[in-house]
Amino acid sequence: MSAPGQEWDENSPERLYVITRGRSGLAEQTTFDLVTLIVSRSEPEPSMQPEHAAILRLCGAPLSVAEISAYLRLPISVVTVLLADLLAEERIEARSAVPQAILPDRALIEAVMHGLQKL
Repeated sequence: MSAPGQEWDENSPERLYVITRGRSGLAEQTTFDLVTLIVSRSEPEPSMQPEHAAILRLCGAPLSVAEISAYLRLPISVVTVLLADLLAEERIEARSAVPQAILPDRALIEAVMHGLQKL
């Protein structure tokens, strides 16, 4: 822990513990992966925790969870706890990434290839 009068170490476990209020996991079944897009739905308020306000300012345009983590220089686990708080308060909207396209059946592709080879 930092001694009185010393600067707070940005990467200290104590700082991360304070930011998340001791929480390490998501209370709800909300899952954020690295590519989940986050968009602000409200403006930050002066009484908000600085990290919550920073997320709201950053996410005026959609950003992924990984990008938010990089901009804030916080671990993904800490960012997901903060995002869960904001989502519960309906201050952000979480959008899953575009789903992977459903690929056609392999047999169909082979049949098309064989048909093209016969032409």
